[in-house]
Amino acid sequence: MTNDELAQMAQRGGPYRGKAVFELVDRAGADDDAATTLGDLSRLPALRHDRVFHLVSLAWAAIIGLLAAETPYARSVAYAAFAALDAVDQRDFLSYVKAERIEEAHPRL
Repeated sequence: MTNDELAQMAQRGGPYRGKAVFELVDRAGADDDAATTLGDLSRLPALRHDRVFHLVSLAWAAIIGLLAAETPYARSVAYAAFAALDAVDQRDFLSYVKAERIEEAHPRL
């Protein structure tokens, strides 16, 4: 599937929403378009409220995937996506990734 098709699947919801996001995460390290798509998806209310487990939403999963890609472009997209979260989500996200600042977060997948 293309990045656009995966984005549409994530936007539509259903049982494959998470799989679409995680496929884009897998691509983000080598594909700037996938990274951009993840950044866009992380801003959708549906992904911010769709929990993978406990506090971790699909939006957080997208941001974590961008950070883990460890490319300058993916990280810049992650920083912008993180900045778009509300203050409580930012605080909780940083606690989850065990970092004081987003720039210090280096999660592994």
